[in-house]
Amino acid sequence: MLIFGIETSCDETACAIVKDGREVISNVVASQIKTHQAFGGVVPEVAAREHLDAINIVVEETFATAGIEPDEIDAFSSTAGPGLVGCLLVGLNAAKTLSLVYNKPYIPVNHLNAHVCANFIDTRLEPPFTCLLVSGGHTQVINVSGYGNSAIAASTIDDATGEVYDKVARLLGLPYPGGIQLDKLAQSGNRYAFKLPEAKVGDDEFSFSGLKTAVLRLVQSFKGVEMPVNDICASFQETITTTLLNKTVKIAKKNGSKTIVLAGGVAANSRLREKLFELEKPENGSFSVFAPKMKYCTDNAAMVASAAYFNPMKVENPLELEVFSRG
Repeated sequence: MLIFGIETSCDETACAIVKDGREVISNVVASQIKTHQAFGGVVPEVAAREHLDAINIVVEETFATAGIEPDEIDAFSSTAGPGLVGCLLVGLNAAKTLSLVYNKPYIPVNHLNAHVCANFIDTRLEPPFTCLLVSGGHTQVINVSGYGNSAIAASTIDDATGEVYDKVARLLGLPYPGGIQLDKLAQSGNRYAFKLPEAKVGDDEFSFSGLKTAVLRLVQSFKGVEMPVNDICASFQETITTTLLNKTVKIAKKNGSKTIVLAGGVAANSRLREKLFELEKPENGSFSVFAPKMKYCTDNAAMVASAAYFNPMKVENPLELEVFSRG
């Protein structure tokens, strides 16, 4: 089954063709990072206009790269939400139009489910498993019991992981996109230089506001003297990744899961990936672990097409569905 996926939830215009939810035939991404660098972050109205300019070009390039004609596609899909409404509308309307023109089904996809399904690409992963989903807008631990069956076991009560990374990066004066820059600097810093706090919250909660405040106070303490930026980055990264994985492992053990999966944009973080694969060691639990390839961590359409195959949104009339900003 060939599914054409479209992703326009934020600042990437992406299209992909995926076979049976696992084999990527073509995957094209037009990034807007350079556009938004001038603003220090994503401007929704600018992003939506960029999507409008790029969508037809990306669609055509995806078909050309695959060597597949539109009428060979079995279904068209797109991200319906959560995301930026103006941006989502571009992808949703493009997918619906293709669906109507070529008389094929339209399959809406939840953006968060798509990130989880990125782990099915080029792997033999099957449920059940425990997934740590970390992105700019969400931090969740999800117990996945089957294709299309999952339950949130823990979530953040304040800032999401990616949001904290970006805010700390701004405190340190790093350029956009800050999370990536922070990760790079952390790799040459001393991760034990500063002791930073971990929030004492329930087993089903994450909280990073205290950690963010602690970094702010640490930065302020270096007023007038040279600040050890790399060490602060490394210490922050060690604290937040430890918090994330400790809680995930605890939930996995409670749920009887022996497989832990990483998903979301922050799944590209070097230290988080390194610590995740350490869980395969006997002394750390002998877990089976999965993380998407780097190109499938950030927003892309291959994960959308995979989710359309494995975990489509259950709606009565897909062509009447509108986008949603939160979820």
